[in-house]
Amino acid sequence: MIPLPSRLPGLLLLTAAALGGCSQTLTVRTDGAPPGGVEREPAAITDHDLAGPWRATPRATGTAKPVTAPATGDVWTRMRRGFTLEIPSNPRVERETAWYAAHPAYIERVQERARPYLRYIVDRIEARGLPMELALLPVVESAYQPFAYSHGRAAGLWQFIPSTGEHFGLKQNWWYDGRRDIVASTGAALDYLDQLARRFDGDWELALAAYNAGAGTVSRAISRNRGRGRPTDFWSLDLPRETSGYVPRLLAITRIVRDPAAFDVSLAPLPDEQLLQPVDIGSQLDLAMAAEMAGLQIDELYRLNPGFNRWATDPDGPHRLLLPVERVERFSAELAALPVEERVRWQRYRIRRGDNLGSIARRHHTTVALLQQVNGLKSSRIRAGRHLLIPVASRGQEGQALASNRAPAANPQRGSAGGKTWYRVRSGDSLWAISRRHGVDHRELAAWNDLSPGETLRTGTRLEIRSTGRDADPAPYGLPSDLDAPIDTLSRVNYRVRSGDSLFLIARKFNVSVADLRRWNTLSEKYLQPGQTLRLYVDVAEQAL
Repeated sequence: MIPLPSRLPGLLLLTAAALGGCSQTLTVRTDGAPPGGVEREPAAITDHDLAGPWRATPRATGTAKPVTAPATGDVWTRMRRGFTLEIPSNPRVERETAWYAAHPAYIERVQERARPYLRYIVDRIEARGLPMELALLPVVESAYQPFAYSHGRAAGLWQFIPSTGEHFGLKQNWWYDGRRDIVASTGAALDYLDQLARRFDGDWELALAAYNAGAGTVSRAISRNRGRGRPTDFWSLDLPRETSGYVPRLLAITRIVRDPAAFDVSLAPLPDEQLLQPVDIGSQLDLAMAAEMAGLQIDELYRLNPGFNRWATDPDGPHRLLLPVERVERFSAELAALPVEERVRWQRYRIRRGDNLGSIARRHHTTVALLQQVNGLKSSRIRAGRHLLIPVASRGQEGQALASNRAPAANPQRGSAGGKTWYRVRSGDSLWAISRRHGVDHRELAAWNDLSPGETLRTGTRLEIRSTGRDADPAPYGLPSDLDAPIDTLSRVNYRVRSGDSLFLIARKFNVSVADLRRWNTLSEKYLQPGQTLRLYVDVAEQAL
């Protein structure tokens, strides 16, 4: 390892990012178009009785004093005590309630996904004096999947689109996407919701609708109704279809959490204790090294810190990791003993004839800007025979990126035993489930069988499974062990073709290849038709470049 030159500590020792008050936002569209949330089948309307009119009491949001609820011993109980919104008797709410009640397995999966993050989010909402129902908004937005990505380019638990995220201070670059950062995006989402509540005079129905469709869309709908002498409450407005179902969907899941027994739904016990703790790390840090110091697998660390796109934290911050509470003391002690200049490993590279900064950056999985910054270069001009310092992952290709498509590779210390077996796909199987049962990486399984990592399997298909000598990976700390995807940053997106679209434009928008678009959709015709739906497998970590 080559010691850092004297100028680098100044580069790497940056001010730690503040944990509270980070500005950010949700799946909000500034152009008024709906964001395209979680797609579900329609539900039948039931005849459950509901409470009276749902209208939040106007409040001076942003000025409320933090309220601390008494210890309850259970997060669900604490949330119910913080619920303030009334629920109307309305067919739209009934329809959404019926869907949730008819799909208890879905609610179980969402609970498991929410478990590591929910207490943190509840704390933030309570501290601001906001309605506790907002803690259930990620159920509607992302089903509590931090790597969720929509056809509207919305990302993270709170589903920010790039422009809204940027407006609320969510940093998005090659190293890091704050829209997926649990701490940063939660702060931004609550900032945005608080702002919307004030804009609409404390009417949370309108604020929530604006969070989904954009404040301009809701304001224009109000103006149209006012001009026609019609009521201007949420239920009377002519809003996009997605938005018309958005508020009822939140009310429906709130209704079930309020009284799960009434709908024959079970909520797993969730002790009112913090599972995760933000830790100030002070500078850039190799994530494989961080995982080792915390006693975690690297995929566990990525799951708890889904904002990172690469093998290390962003050189310019935020310098923060979210860790299991019981691992913080060990991690902090080992980090304190690690010199700053050793937190990222460096390679001394001799420039060859024909090299340029772009090609060197691509080969070493870094950026031109960082190479210029580290090496004190004022331009992109370099000379053959001279040397550059290049940051390198501590575990080689395993740590170079969050995925390639795109999760960290299997531990290279585990050997290969050779040989292969065959498996016939059964109803309900997925590549992820099969790979876990056989102790292989699901991308490897896909590659062995010429499949896409997210491809739906046909019952009866025969899959080749090669022996790798590995056991199935253990479930990450506090995280689901049997959900649809591992640390996978590949997200399936259903994209509806619009007028003026082409394969080239769509491929560029989602950073995929035209060849992949054709293969995923078995396209043979030259031209696309408006309204046509295309299937894409989008690498979430490559969308904020």
